[in-house]
Amino acid sequence: MGYWQGKRALVTGGCSFIGSHLVDALVARGASVRIADDLSSGTRANVQRLLDRKAVEFLEVDLLSPGAAEGAVDGMEHVFHLAANHGGRGYIDLHQAACATNLALDGLVIRAAHRGGVEKFTYASSGCVYPEHLQHDPSHVLYLTEDLVQPPYAADNLYGWAKLMCELTLQAYHRDYGFKCASLRYFTAYGERCLENHAVIAMIARAFVKQDPFIVWGTGEQIRNWTYVSDIVEGTIRAAERIDDGTAVNLGTMERTRVIDAAQMILDRTSVKARLQPDPTKPTGPYNRVCDNSLGKRLLGWEPQVSFSDGLDRTIRWYYDTKNATTVKADFERLLTER
Repeated sequence: MGYWQGKRALVTGGCSFIGSHLVDALVARGASVRIADDLSSGTRANVQRLLDRKAVEFLEVDLLSPGAAEGAVDGMEHVFHLAANHGGRGYIDLHQAACATNLALDGLVIRAAHRGGVEKFTYASSGCVYPEHLQHDPSHVLYLTEDLVQPPYAADNLYGWAKLMCELTLQAYHRDYGFKCASLRYFTAYGERCLENHAVIAMIARAFVKQDPFIVWGTGEQIRNWTYVSDIVEGTIRAAERIDDGTAVNLGTMERTRVIDAAQMILDRTSVKARLQPDPTKPTGPYNRVCDNSLGKRLLGWEPQVSFSDGLDRTIRWYYDTKNATTVKADFERLLTER
């Protein structure tokens, strides 16, 4: 019998992009899964087939509401905390007050889990915890190692600061109370069910609606290591099984891809002819954000299995199979910066 067989696991944000894939994986492993989600960015459609089978329990709840976190964690052995006020680069740059609510959200969920006797807490952190000043020069071959997050801290916007504060809070709970926990720093996840406010999906959407000129935010020289969602999920589950002391681990590929090159790949694979037009006035984020994933290999026996090329093909097929061009085009500008 596997580790997760019969385990009671809560996934906060379980109707979201990554959260719903995590729920799928836990159910497949035999876990008894409860989802807590306010549906502010996730949708019931992402888990509807599981709801139809009564394979999961679903709580539509705002975890910031009094008593909501306590109710969500009640009876749970494991908590996977993915719920957050978040979005892509446009959202976290332009909605910082909204992202600041994560400071309260994370604290409430951790406190409730500890008081409720939860055995293990696994947290979805972010590459946004890394100091921005290290990530300015795209010509520098940089791989961010976990130990670069240290005083003096310099996280990316209030979204990044909230993620960092939650990591530090969990480490304090482990030191003070022996609370078993782990943090995973996700690096630019993409894949099926992802929203247009994330870069890869936004670029696929631009091709889908045949935008010409095809707008690329920033100069296009930004370097990213887009990581396919199944690899993110696998690393998250392994951390829940193997890390107890609050250690934070990068989950990301080490493929260095320029945004402008990703845009050209998408145009080529969708057979769309359009002129690429960089727009430096738009939110861009750091110009050089790629992780070192050697700690994940050592502690978790994990490494990415899906290349950006293969994952991009899968994601393009999903988008073209499930979206309506008229609907996307009508709402596209809002989708880029909202949830």
